[in-house]
Amino acid sequence: MQSYSIKTLLEKGKEVALQEVSIHGWVRSFRSNRFIALNDGSCLKTIQVVVDFDKFDEELIQQITTAASLQVVGEVVESQGKGQEIEIVAKDIKVLGVAASEEVQGTILQPKAHSLEKLREQAHLRFRTNLFGAVMRVRNALMFAIHQYFNELDFVYINTPIITGSDAEGAGEMFHVTNFDLDNLPRTEDGKVDYSQDFFGKATNLTVSGQLEGEAAAMGLGKIYTFGPTFRAENSNTSRHLAEFWMIEPEMAFYNLDQNMDLAEDFLKYVIQYAKDKCPDDLAFLAERYAKEQSQKPADERSELGLMDRLDYVLNNRFIRLSYTEAIDILKNSKPNKKGKFKYPVDGWGVDLQSEHERYLVEKHFKTPVILFDYPQEIKAFYMRLNEDGKTVRAMDVLFPGIGEIIGGSQREERLDVLDERIKQFGIDQEEIWWYRDTRRFGTVPHSGFGLGLERLVLFVTGMGNIRDVIPFPRTPNNAEF
Repeated sequence: MQSYSIKTLLEKGKEVALQEVSIHGWVRSFRSNRFIALNDGSCLKTIQVVVDFDKFDEELIQQITTAASLQVVGEVVESQGKGQEIEIVAKDIKVLGVAASEEVQGTILQPKAHSLEKLREQAHLRFRTNLFGAVMRVRNALMFAIHQYFNELDFVYINTPIITGSDAEGAGEMFHVTNFDLDNLPRTEDGKVDYSQDFFGKATNLTVSGQLEGEAAAMGLGKIYTFGPTFRAENSNTSRHLAEFWMIEPEMAFYNLDQNMDLAEDFLKYVIQYAKDKCPDDLAFLAERYAKEQSQKPADERSELGLMDRLDYVLNNRFIRLSYTEAIDILKNSKPNKKGKFKYPVDGWGVDLQSEHERYLVEKHFKTPVILFDYPQEIKAFYMRLNEDGKTVRAMDVLFPGIGEIIGGSQREERLDVLDERIKQFGIDQEEIWWYRDTRRFGTVPHSGFGLGLERLVLFVTGMGNIRDVIPFPRTPNNAEF
């Protein structure tokens, strides 16, 4: 007797008809004390188990309730009903875990519609819903595709530190790490906290990026990528922000900005295509949900594209490449800007673009993904290569429909004298990043890289509206439950 996952069994279909098989799963529903809908998380679909009431003990039947877990042994037969090719006629049922009906009533396991807010409150149970099963399987496919893509291109996977003494972004919004007794902090003579007595002998934080360490690795290994958790102590409760999220950050020696943009475009198309190929049922389910959600929005807020159309929109179009200066001219002269429709008016060169500006360029003006490059140096990080005009840096952002920026990157500043001047402008202590400067002192080369927030990518591919719903256990201000 063969044991199968429900996904594998359904894929085999009539091929296994009349065979005796064993399956495991959780009860989604038990109709008329005869038909069990069983799901094991391997796919969106359930398999129907047909129970002959007379062949099973009454006490066992009473234990088969929504959310109970079962092992079923039975014969695969062609289904007489609609919606499934095969079903299982049960010969033996074991209840592995009971779920009292009255207790299930107070949870999201109850078979009815629940709000996303309710689902977040019970994040430990939401994996068993159709919605979050689909989202997590798509997330899994994207994560696998990311590793596969870089492996095929001979990138070396590097694990960069989670605990760091540097602030790669220069934003200062970092979580501090310490083993001090917070009720008895050691102080220096001037009253400041004496971090020399802390565990690492200095002030340390949870990382906001593995980029700086990634650059160091690329200076010896050529092409590397990091893929790990990053942290931002930004007190923001928006649908686009998390305090803990996962970042993919490739760094490539001998790459200029054009090569960096080529890689970013190819990478995004590869992983999105992989998810489409591997998760057709989950994406079809999510597309149906997305369409229903869009239909309930005011007409002027609805997306012009369905979820699958949106994915194809990225896959089938060459990304437009546009300088920041050209983008400002377009935005400044756009109807929304002239009519005061933008929340943040574009009144001249040098402004930091907002999501509404990025989405206008992608969704309204060009109707294709856009890569913006050559931003003003004042609004970008210290490590980005300064252009010959002395005003702009070799930065690039990839903009997607419905999302805005999905990738941010740059050609890095490889010239030590220019880097030192930028470090000075940003008020960064050279001694704190002495090792980073060494990568420019000893055999510096042109090099580039970018960062992609995994949750932003999952948000785009699944059509979900809130980033808290594409990560298993979201970490946000005032929320570290589970």
